[in-house]
Amino acid sequence: MTAMPFMRMHHDTDPKQALLDEMGPLDDLEVFNNQVLVAIYVRPNKTKGGIMLSEQTRDEDKWQGKVGLVVKKGPTAFKDEGDTWFKDINVELGDWVVCRPGDGWNINVHNVMCRMIADYDIRGRVSAPDSVW
Repeated sequence: MTAMPFMRMHHDTDPKQALLDEMGPLDDLEVFNNQVLVAIYVRPNKTKGGIMLSEQTRDEDKWQGKVGLVVKKGPTAFKDEGDTWFKDINVELGDWVVCRPGDGWNINVHNVMCRMIADYDIRGRVSAPDSVW
């Protein structure tokens, strides 16, 4: 089996800013405990090489996407009293993070598909949302 090649996407706008603009203010949403709310990255319809993705493929990103933008954190996210679990690891609002789709709870917030994830289920951070699939 060969690995799928890295697929760079064509973005008309910055994907981080587009998600934040679409969500709008989140003052009406409080996240509890160690939970992290991530907005799921949905690829645009065109790759940098000009390949068009179907709407069905893009829609599947909402359910199977592995990258999301941190938009809200609970007060104890990435904190542990013994400093043994997270050490110096933390995520900030606006970070792209990687998680397993089944580890979170899918919710729609202000018309944006999101996932509520326990801090320990976030597996990593990436600098670009289409660097992982």
